[in-house]
Amino acid sequence: MSNALDRAPDADVPEFPMPRAAGCPFAPPPQMMRLHAERPVSRVRLWDGSTPWLVTRHADQRALYGDQRLSVDPTRPGFPHVSAAFQEALSKNPPSFLHMDDPEHARIRRMVTGPFIIKRIEAMRPAVQKMTDDFIDTMLAGPKPADLVEALALPLPSLVICELLGVPYEDHAFFQEKSAVGVRRDASPEETRAASGALLTYLDEQLQAKLAHPADDVLSDLAARTKTGELTRHEAAMLGLLLLGAGHETTANMIALGVLALLEHPDQLAVVRDTDDPKVLAGAVEEMLRYLTIVHNGQRRLALADIEIGGQLIRAGEGVIIPGATGNWDHDVFPDPERLDIHRDARRHMAFGFGVHQCLGQPLARLELQVAYRTLFRRVPTLRRATPLEEIPFKDDGVVYGIYELPVAW
Repeated sequence: MSNALDRAPDADVPEFPMPRAAGCPFAPPPQMMRLHAERPVSRVRLWDGSTPWLVTRHADQRALYGDQRLSVDPTRPGFPHVSAAFQEALSKNPPSFLHMDDPEHARIRRMVTGPFIIKRIEAMRPAVQKMTDDFIDTMLAGPKPADLVEALALPLPSLVICELLGVPYEDHAFFQEKSAVGVRRDASPEETRAASGALLTYLDEQLQAKLAHPADDVLSDLAARTKTGELTRHEAAMLGLLLLGAGHETTANMIALGVLALLEHPDQLAVVRDTDDPKVLAGAVEEMLRYLTIVHNGQRRLALADIEIGGQLIRAGEGVIIPGATGNWDHDVFPDPERLDIHRDARRHMAFGFGVHQCLGQPLARLELQVAYRTLFRRVPTLRRATPLEEIPFKDDGVVYGIYELPVAW
């Protein structure tokens, strides 16, 4: 086993994150794919000068996701933070369960798994279908071109998560604005702190209201748990913040980016539009998740002990970044990964992570994507881009990749 990369000169340590190639909005950065081919466990340099390890192979990534010697706790020294704003925000507030190690992570996660079990999510399909149809009706009745992000991609998951959590949909503009600050890589520490503070105050007020007037929703359940002492009010508000933000931001980006990808691949679009087989539609969504991998800055971890992976020694106290895009474009697992193939068996993708920290809301995201893609192209078969591809504003500056605006016509 060699640690030659430990002694590599500064010039050999590339900056991370890495830019995507011009004109290739769906592919991982070419420099990252070169590292994947040549040095699948290698050092990269972050904004603060630190040099954590980038682990790119699918098999190595899965092994690390299941390794209890890696911590997700961002308060530990040496953790590879996304930005200064993220580092400061996490140092000022107790972490959400997303940033906790077991057993505390498992204790809190168990409290919010109930609403996301597949049977309960599937029961929401008729409601999600009606929401989707209503938003498309409004778009079709409005002017052309329309912004698909504003017309469907953002309001649909926003309304769904509002219904699930039990927060008023009329407040969606407020939490969308504040949540958007939270996932901007270039946001200042002051902006991030102000946005998260405003959201936490809002959710604390909602929890107080649920204590007085409980309903059949997630926030009411969290409020009840504060009465029993299972959660503090701050923990409950942090859980609400996590679910509210993750419940609309990621799915909204995936809807818009997926629609664009299908428009660029009309043969694959036709399969999604024309199929009556739920299994084909479900498989199409898995392939879209693999192909796009919108969490494009990698999952972050810190080694608590020495770990050997891919023939390389990662020492205790060193940071680790796991970029899902390279794992999902690994030729050994997904032949011809650069090809969008709706009929591919893509179930081994890691768009939602893997292991104990994998995304809690993935059943809900899958449902929304299945309904949104199929309904949109069935009802608007002539849908097309209304602006050149090179003029579409992509979210290269965000923690979650996506599109700011997608002008469409029909």
